[in-house]
Amino acid sequence: MSAAIATLPALAPWQRRALAQAAAALAEGHFGHATLVVGPARIGKRALAEHLAKRVLCLAPSGDGDACGWCRSCTLFASRSQYDPPETRPDGAPSHPWGHSAHPDLRFVGYEINQKTGKPRAEIVIEQVRALSEAMTLTPRLGGAQVVIVDPADAINWSAFNALLKTLEEPQPGRYLWLLSANPARLPATIRSRCQRLELRLPPADEALQWLATRGHRGELAREALDAARGHPGLADAWASGDGLALRRAVAQDLQVLQRGQAAPAEVAQRWVADGRADERLRHLAELALQEAAGLTDPARTRTLAARFDAANRTRDLLRSTVRADLAVTETLLGWCA
Repeated sequence: MSAAIATLPALAPWQRRALAQAAAALAEGHFGHATLVVGPARIGKRALAEHLAKRVLCLAPSGDGDACGWCRSCTLFASRSQYDPPETRPDGAPSHPWGHSAHPDLRFVGYEINQKTGKPRAEIVIEQVRALSEAMTLTPRLGGAQVVIVDPADAINWSAFNALLKTLEEPQPGRYLWLLSANPARLPATIRSRCQRLELRLPPADEALQWLATRGHRGELAREALDAARGHPGLADAWASGDGLALRRAVAQDLQVLQRGQAAPAEVAQRWVADGRADERLRHLAELALQEAAGLTDPARTRTLAARFDAANRTRDLLRSTVRADLAVTETLLGWCA
């Protein structure tokens, strides 16, 4: 286990608006026991939740409610560690970007290592939910609040959801359970109905471009990335910072080759999964279907593209299971050859 002092990233304007909304509800006593924090992947839900947790747990908040940054709670909050072997998401990203906090009243639940196999789990299981439920029955050790952040709630399996329901039905004062979700419609209605909702929406294009400029992306590159990401600044930043745009262009080129009959779907699928980036390519595939469908008036063509969009996203889900990735991707690509 490696330890460090973590500094959370500064919040973007759309995150600050959501934080102000939550802070106002807290100040008025209207912030509930359970909150569903929703928004597209990479829009900043985790950073927002951690900033809010720091504010809730601070022992000496400023006059406007911000965390002081120096009390024992804030000091423990910033003390972080990463486990060895590392906990990762299915796409290889860290489960907890800034590590686990040393704060005794802050708990993160996400993709963890299966102790039997030594490999990262592909879902959040019932044992994890039972552990968080038990933790939330304990008296907070510092101050009067306790926070549990589940990220991503979309990864909770159905058995674990049933266990979570009991915790949601028996709220205790000062206990906060925040479920972070990019796909809230996939969560059981019994879970959604027992949670307040805090939503992160895509910002206006001008605001997104201004933020991208602070990240070092300006001019045509920033506009191309933002257009490709359909207005999503987090994705645009990731693609402009790495090779995401180049990968998107390569996916579009592969589609042209497939549609001209110059390559077999199985051949392209093998190449897509060989470097572990099939999920990224399938995301681009879905986005390209949406991009082509924009403004179409032909119902048949629109239905075809909608089916391709759905197939790409279903295959992304399948990649998190035990199916053979190359076969799943091949079937999806066959839909582009018709």
